[in-house]
Amino acid sequence: MLINILFLRIALFLYFIGAALYLWNLVSNKKGIANVALLTASAGFAAHTAAIIIRMAEAGYIPITSLHEAISFFSWAIILTFLITAFRYRVSALGSFLVPLAFILMASVAIRPMAIRELPPMLQSAWLGIHTILILLGGAAFALSFVAGLMYLIQDRNLKAKKIDTLYRKLPSLDILDELNHKAIVFGYILFTLGIITGSIWAEYAWGTYWSWDPKQTMSAVIWFIYTAFLHARFTYGWRGRKAAYLSIGGFIAVIFTFAGINLIIKTIHNFTS
Repeated sequence: MLINILFLRIALFLYFIGAALYLWNLVSNKKGIANVALLTASAGFAAHTAAIIIRMAEAGYIPITSLHEAISFFSWAIILTFLITAFRYRVSALGSFLVPLAFILMASVAIRPMAIRELPPMLQSAWLGIHTILILLGGAAFALSFVAGLMYLIQDRNLKAKKIDTLYRKLPSLDILDELNHKAIVFGYILFTLGIITGSIWAEYAWGTYWSWDPKQTMSAVIWFIYTAFLHARFTYGWRGRKAAYLSIGGFIAVIFTFAGINLIIKTIHNFTS
């Protein structure tokens, strides 16, 4: 248990340093900051991966069944998504948004890690693990689309104001940001849809019904319809740019509320074991 906590806190510290470096890089003309930030975030990701693996070995199951574990895995998935995208597109500015987001999520759970508990029978199904991993990976892709949409609006505002400063030079072009937004939503939509399907299979196993209109299930359906509307508008009406950016931001706000907010205000069958 102590080793798991140690690696988790090392990851938290490295994410903090990486986030600070990326934010500095966003407004600085100094060269090399982004490379150091990327190495730091990558080291944090390695430590985070080790923490998850150690906890899984200690618990005997994939650590995604409590709020602490799910948020930790979600932040891990966000960093994974960032690293893949950063190496693919060479867009360091993404780290100025995604790494701080992962750090904030980690900080909310890593200061006081929860003890490992024995799972009740309904949470021991393999379908639960598949469902949760797909949903959280889909959510990480939606986080990328959220950041791409946010950066699009910032860059669009800079262009309209003819504000050519360091921030403008560090952010990608509008075309690249729009492409990132679109691809992230397509990928996240596929994963999220598969997550809903596998979740329904698990629900039938656990409660004898595929769908019960539980608040979290209902919000998941709302999220699915938001991104379905986005893709429909994109392919049918050619929605791009600001409209797409606003939809991606609104969709991710719904994702965050569904993942964490609902459990804090409403008792649902999705309440974590914590």
